[in-house]
Amino acid sequence: MAVPILKQGPFLIASIQAALTDTDVIRLQDDVMVQVGRYRSRGIVVDVTALDVMDSFVSRSLRGIAHMTRLRGAETVIVGIQPEVAFAMVQLGMNFEDVHTALDLEEGLAFLQRQLNGESDAGGG
Repeated sequence: MAVPILKQGPFLIASIQAALTDTDVIRLQDDVMVQVGRYRSRGIVVDVTALDVMDSFVSRSLRGIAHMTRLRGAETVIVGIQPEVAFAMVQLGMNFEDVHTALDLEEGLAFLQRQLNGESDAGGG
């Protein structure tokens, strides 16, 4: 099942709506990378609210998306991690230490907007 990716201004929003197979996760990575280049996106929100389980492959792949997009000049924020998923991830030693996270879509977009504004202010002179 393909993950829909919406363009919202300078940002992309990928909303995972059901459990993903490994093939779906790889397709998501590819789709995000293509669209970051196509739309010159400055940020990506990956909404995982619908996931009640996140295995190590999905976790590593989301971190990979964040690292790859950062290399392309876009920040990624993962939003909507359910409490049970967060608990299980910590218990299993999986983490998003080097990836931005936020409670929900609204906070994720606000974070990206602050990042974009800070970048504009820093380069503005």
